[in-house]
Amino acid sequence: MPGSVEVSLSQRVTRVTLRNAGKLNAIDIAMWHELRQVFTELQAMPAAQAPAVVVICGADGHFAAGGDIVEFAGFRFDPAQLQHFHEDIVAPALRSMLECDVPLYAQIDGTCMGGGLEIAACCDVRICGEGSRFGAPIAKLGFPMAHSEVALLRRVFGEAALREMLLEARLYNAAAAWRCGLVHDVVADDAVAAQVWARCERIADTLSPQAARLNKRTLRQLAAGDLTPAERQTHFAYADSPEHREGVTAFIDKRAPRFRSPSL
Repeated sequence: MPGSVEVSLSQRVTRVTLRNAGKLNAIDIAMWHELRQVFTELQAMPAAQAPAVVVICGADGHFAAGGDIVEFAGFRFDPAQLQHFHEDIVAPALRSMLECDVPLYAQIDGTCMGGGLEIAACCDVRICGEGSRFGAPIAKLGFPMAHSEVALLRRVFGEAALREMLLEARLYNAAAAWRCGLVHDVVADDAVAAQVWARCERIADTLSPQAARLNKRTLRQLAAGDLTPAERQTHFAYADSPEHREGVTAFIDKRAPRFRSPSL
């Protein structure tokens, strides 16, 4: 039975759950396709209807244990099929997350390996439990990491940690992951969900969704190089927006800003 990517949609905090029962939520091909569809649709939503923030988590006490190895024999031994898998299935799914302007928070419980680590790397903030484990021990399976996936992890986690992970098939515990910047915070295992949810509710209740989207867009543009004159000009188009006016006016009036309807 294939795994699934489940979505609980809300205009405040949307939850995306990776589920592959009995396999520590290993990501199969169907799930990569679903992941791409989910985040492509989220990015296409009008800003006023889109979630303020998205939580990505795994089911049953684990984030995700990499790819579904049971499927590997069906494509990994043919160069063209292998390239198709990484460049036409995995890469577009990860890119759909990276190009999503909604803040993404990774709720990391238990195992976070391989493809799961790559999904976590696409999130803006990563919070894990004390018992979490991280790595990409694919050298034990006799293959390297695809170049686009190396580029993603190198950019997010840094080259030193990635070299150690790949060349030694080393696994990191939560403390080591925090020390090298893989995660932003480590909390008790039974507090991960509550901690992530509290942070996300604060974003949804008190902060400007427009500011978050524009900040993410700017960071993405800067990662590709300096902004063009047209991009810089477009950036300041928020000047006369309702959220900008509301934020400044609320500060002057000494009241909490109301960026969205209280009913959302």
